[in-house]
Amino acid sequence: MSDGLDDAASPGTGEVTATVIVNAPAAKVFAAFLNWEGQSQWIPFTRVRVVEGDGGEGSLVEAVTAIGPASLRDELRVVKVNPPFEVRVVHCGKVLRGPGSVRCTAMSGDRTQVVLHEWFHLPAGPAGKVAWPVLWPGSKLGFTGALRKFGRLVEQGRLP
Repeated sequence: MSDGLDDAASPGTGEVTATVIVNAPAAKVFAAFLNWEGQSQWIPFTRVRVVEGDGGEGSLVEAVTAIGPASLRDELRVVKVNPPFEVRVVHCGKVLRGPGSVRCTAMSGDRTQVVLHEWFHLPAGPAGKVAWPVLWPGSKLGFTGALRKFGRLVEQGRLP
């Protein structure tokens, strides 16, 4: 990549995949996912906003997760938007780094399979790699739970 994201764009050691089936057409599901600010409704303890651009390719999105006094800022650059099928991002902040994607696959009966896949660079060098097997189950549960809530909100018409 020529935009300074080379290091962050390479897959990291920490890999998480979550999947959900949403009872809605792929175009509707895709549009709901691209509603970046709307992600605040389904990602726990997190406020999401577009800080640069229009939310499409090249945009910079910020997600701040706060629990009590602790907070984590995630910056991600939108690197590809292929409606209604795929969004690719690169987490390019100081702590969270690595590529991610969301894919929407149309299924029969106006259902859509959503697959979220993230490859994080683990902080703390070798200690981070040792800790990952302990942290991974919580990450997997968190991503899956968030995607399930996303699906319910789309099905209820509460996300565009």
